Amino acid sequence: MAWNEPGGNGKDPWGNRRSDGPPDLDEWFKNLQNKLSGLFGGGSGGGRSGGSFSVGFGFAAVIALLIWGIVGVYIVDEGERGVVLLFGKYVDTTTAGPHWYPPIIQTVEKVAVSEVRQTNGTAQVLTGDENIVQVFYTIQYNVKSARDYLFNTNDPDNTIRLAGESAFREIVGKKTLDYIITEGRKEMPILVKALLQENLDLYGTGLDVNRVTLNDAKAPTEVQEAFDDATKAREDKESYINEAKAYRNDIIPKARGDAQQLIEQAKAYKVSRIKSAEGEAERFTKLLIEYERAPRVTRERLYLETIEDVLANSGKVVVDVEGGNNLMYLPLDKIMSRSGNVYIEALENARDSTTGTQQPSSYQRDNRRGGSRAREVRR
Repeated sequence: MAWNEPGGNGKDPWGNRRSDGPPDLDEWFKNLQNKLSGLFGGGSGGGRSGGSFSVGFGFAAVIALLIWGIVGVYIVDEGERGVVLLFGKYVDTTTAGPHWYPPIIQTVEKVAVSEVRQTNGTAQVLTGDENIVQVFYTIQYNVKSARDYLFNTNDPDNTIRLAGESAFREIVGKKTLDYIITEGRKEMPILVKALLQENLDLYGTGLDVNRVTLNDAKAPTEVQEAFDDATKAREDKESYINEAKAYRNDIIPKARGDAQQLIEQAKAYKVSRIKSAEGEAERFTKLLIEYERAPRVTRERLYLETIEDVLANSGKVVVDVEGGNNLMYLPLDKIMSRSGNVYIEALENARDSTTGTQQPSSYQRDNRRGGSRAREVRR
């Protein structure tokens, strides 16, 4: 029934509400304001005011509790660790993901453990052979323990730089200068990294060394010129050694090849001499058989063959003409270079000059005698 209809008793919905109904929202906030004012001395309140204050205070407490709970939610990103502290004392380490902690009572420190950090350093170090060398190095590291990093390390860059310098002093102090500036450039960073990590773990810094790089190793400025001279001399030494090795590698294989060739030639000569001796022995055996059959013919044949072999290797011949007193010298080395007919003609002319008789030409004699004389002279 409407409020203005008959029987509605004149109840206006926008008028005053009954005292036993629920309070209006505006009225509730107004009462809360009045109670708060009364709490701080702004006015007096009765029993009704006290009840309204309790309701408002509880609501505020709920709101504050919700806010406190929301503030305590935190998220740890990937590559981070959350260190939970209770009034500054370590409680726990949280990994990546959402977490919650009671604010005011506890606090959370986030530490980036996957971030690669870098620090550079330099140090003048005394080597094992009492030389001074200046080393320039770079150290890359990250955090492996968030708790140790927060509680045991005040300045991580300075800490790891000083620890690296100490490690370099210990390693370089056991090595010579030649080692440091030559093969030590690759080996020393490995040794320094192992020693540095051992010291950092001993100190409990919570740091993990990823890489140690030896950028340069040189003498101080005061002795740089002498150091450069020594370095140049060392490089020249290595150059000469390499040249000698190259020459050795070139000449030794050749010598071995020549030696092998001589050995093979000696073996071939050995086989040749053995075969030749066997052949001569066989020929002599056959010759002996022929000699036993016809001794006189065989002797003449052997004699003629021997004279032929001797005269073939001689460049001078002395001819003793039968019945004459003169000896004749023939330059066979020059005569042999000419044709056979000229050689024969020279022999016969020389013989005719000693006897004083006129003989026909060699051509006529050859035609008349059928060349028998020429064959005899050649033999």
